[in-house]
Amino acid sequence: MLLHVIARGKIARSPEADLVARYEKRLTWPVKFTELPENGGRIPEPQTPCKSVLLDERGKDLSSEELAAILERWRDSGTRECRFVLGAADGHSSDEREEADLLLAFGKATWPHLLARAMLAEQLYRAATIIAGHPYHRSG
Repeated sequence: MLLHVIARGKIARSPEADLVARYEKRLTWPVKFTELPENGGRIPEPQTPCKSVLLDERGKDLSSEELAAILERWRDSGTRECRFVLGAADGHSSDEREEADLLLAFGKATWPHLLARAMLAEQLYRAATIIAGHPYHRSG
């Protein structure tokens, strides 16, 4: 299953970009990062059946194991792509939230957009290692 991260704004050269690249390189699952402008720009239409996860402050605060279980279930049920969408500064519209398969939050704190992207990359890597039975989850 393709893990597709779609984010508003450019990460450019930054410490956060280095973290994203580190986890992108380590992921054994196919992964794609798409950047959109802060305003405008359309999310590309999926080419296969997909699930969508919006990072949203009103979302569920899942453990790494819970996120891994969801991804494993979706993968095993034939989902070809899972999209993780980080919205602009104003967040997601109510329509976007209603259409999403999952709203995901990283706790109650508000995180800088670039840091949230790095945290997501790490959690995707962690979820893949949990599913594979790799020791990273307990040693990392």
